[in-house]
Amino acid sequence: MQNSDRFGDRLTPSLIALAALNFFLADARDGLGPFLDAYLATHGWTSMSLGIIATGGGILGMIATPLFGALVDGTPYKRALIIIPVLLVTAAALLTLNVPDVSVVVGGQAMTAVVGAVVGPALMGLTLGLVGEAKFSDQVSGNEFWNHAGNVASLAGVYVTTVLWGQYGIIGMMIVTAIGAVVATLMIDPDKINHKVARGLAKDDGRPGPSGYSVLIETPGLVLLAFILLVFHFGNAPMSRLVAQAFSIELGTPFRTTALITGVSQLTMIAAAAVAPFFIRRFGLAFVFFIALIALPIRGAVAGSVADFWSVYPVQILDGLGAGFLGIVTPVAAERLLSGSGRFNVGLAAVMTVQGIGASFSNVVAGWLVQRGGYSLAYYVHGGIAIIALVLFVGWRQKIVGEVKAVPAMA
Repeated sequence: MQNSDRFGDRLTPSLIALAALNFFLADARDGLGPFLDAYLATHGWTSMSLGIIATGGGILGMIATPLFGALVDGTPYKRALIIIPVLLVTAAALLTLNVPDVSVVVGGQAMTAVVGAVVGPALMGLTLGLVGEAKFSDQVSGNEFWNHAGNVASLAGVYVTTVLWGQYGIIGMMIVTAIGAVVATLMIDPDKINHKVARGLAKDDGRPGPSGYSVLIETPGLVLLAFILLVFHFGNAPMSRLVAQAFSIELGTPFRTTALITGVSQLTMIAAAAVAPFFIRRFGLAFVFFIALIALPIRGAVAGSVADFWSVYPVQILDGLGAGFLGIVTPVAAERLLSGSGRFNVGLAAVMTVQGIGASFSNVVAGWLVQRGGYSLAYYVHGGIAIIALVLFVGWRQKIVGEVKAVPAMA
């Protein structure tokens, strides 16, 4: 029997399991994740070829995401939609690590993109179904906190295990985190998930919302949100990859260098997740959006103008602020826009798909820019593009978040 529509403040065993799931998913949902580029770059792969691989995977994920969002809306088996992708992604990553030839890398990344597309909507559906609308923004911040804490723990583990055991340390880490994610998912009580609330029907007006991409067309604020995120992620997506590639080639230590570079942004994201609920309550959702969007142009300027290794600290701190805050405010804004429609998960998935278009195609552009003018040119261009997203948000923020108090200086 499902729980009622009343959601208390008590930290239940299912919420503890949800925290553990986010902790382990940090490593388990993406396979080799940020280490793939650095690893393949030291095996002779060029920035352009890596960009093409990333773009192909992104396109497949883009196509699959709204379909899986609709599946999450309609199925009571949300836990299975996390467990199965984790197992498949881990298997693909292990194969890629041991046989890094073209067919295995392409096939592994394609499968990772497709099955990984379901995890985001499934996790958001689980979260909303467990805590309800009133507690959703706080719980999303909590999810992000534990996810980034898991990333930091994973990066530290990778750094230590590769020093001690080399590539076998990576293999061990992936197996441990996959098992942890599966066990944590199974510990979430399925009877505590309100599937009606999970799809955005806490306030049921008896009219089902639009399906698939039509949810974007019929919700103007969602269209604007999706387009702003498309522009932002076009600028942001390749930045960390390029930083890791450049310094991994220079230093010759792909796993340890990437672990350090990624760890800086993940630690910042932990701090962002901790303060986001206070900022949202005190200043409004628009304020947090504004901070997230303005971080990227500054990041591109710093990365492009400073070539020394110490620059990774401010560059990745800004990444943590931008991506960290957006990871929290995006599902919260989508939930507010789609409340009562019954299409929260497919709507969020549609937004993720549109932002994925920007992220995917940016990888090829970034690879071309590196070949044409070096890494600095790519940093400047991708950071500068984000100004478009910032201007769009400043002009249209009321349609997206429905509040004006958040950034008084913009009024």
